[in-house]
Order: sequence, then C-alpha cells, then structure tokens
Amino acid sequence: MGGVTWGPLRETPDGVELRVWAQPGASRSEIVGIQGVALKIKIAAPAQEGRANAALLTVLARALGIPQSQVTLLQGQKSRGKIIFIRNLTAQEVAQRLELT
Repeated sequence: MGGVTWGPLRETPDGVELRVWAQPGASRSEIVGIQGVALKIKIAAPAQEGRANAALLTVLARALGIPQSQVTLLQGQKSRGKIIFIRNLTAQEVAQRLELT
C-alpha cells in the first residue's frame, strides 16, 4: 500500500523509508528505540569520512536480516537526522523485524 505511514516508517511501492536519528561515536552500535518520529540508533564508528553512515547501514541490514545492498542512505549524509530506504520489505515487515510493534 503506497504511502502508508507509521511512526518512523513510510511505505512506498518499492520498499520503506525509515527516519533515523543517528548517534555516532557511541561506546557500541545498537538500535535504541523510537525517539520522536525517528528510530534512534547508536553507532560506534566516528562521524568521519562516511564511516558512521556505512556502519549505520550495516547495523540496519543485520537487524533486518537482509543484504546490505537493500539498504540505502537517501538523505542526511552529514547530519544525525537521516532517511534510509529499505528495498523489498513492507512497513509491517520492517516494524516486526526491528521489534517496533
């Protein structure tokens, strides 16, 4: 169902857009939970030369049980607020796999 929105998730015909609030330089990488309208994720990598963004995509792909090639950073390359695109999953599948429901 194109355009379905739930919290940090917005379903599109090709997948899901996920709003993320990233915290680079944390002691360990972990998905914290919902913060406002975004999913807060702590990233151990520093915010230098795209390392935190790459680590963020890895954390999400592993948590979702999908190849990293299905997870793309759409917006927020240089900010903590980001939009991630997840291909070939529904908003409901993403919510269940990330235990947001």
